[in-house]
Amino acid sequence: MVTFQFVPYREIERLSPTKRVNKLLNIVKEDKIVILEGRLRREEEADLIEITMEGINTKFRGIELSVLYPDLEKTNLMQKMRGAFANMLLGDRQGITIIGPAHLVKKIEQNPDKIELFTKELSEKGLRPKLKK
Repeated sequence: MVTFQFVPYREIERLSPTKRVNKLLNIVKEDKIVILEGRLRREEEADLIEITMEGINTKFRGIELSVLYPDLEKTNLMQKMRGAFANMLLGDRQGITIIGPAHLVKKIEQNPDKIELFTKELSEKGLRPKLKK
């Protein structure tokens, strides 16, 4: 069974960058796929990847990460201005970030109209992916 956990931006906005990254990574280490309202800052994404790479072992094989941004080409000037103003006031709430454990998530594909998250088929015990011959 695949479990998704939605994390509202307000839940992480007051945390320091390190605590923010650690909170999300701890959820992923519980074999859950995180759907984060908004997005991390570029530095936080880099920290997340760095911490993940340092923590890879036989039990934790890394993460898959995808960030969806609103399609700005389909917005008019007024909508762009409102979006920029909202970002100044509220933080990086536009878009969605998806983070999942690499042993569960095969790949994440995105296009302007949809996102597809492909999972790996798990063995009966649900601990590791089945190896196909």
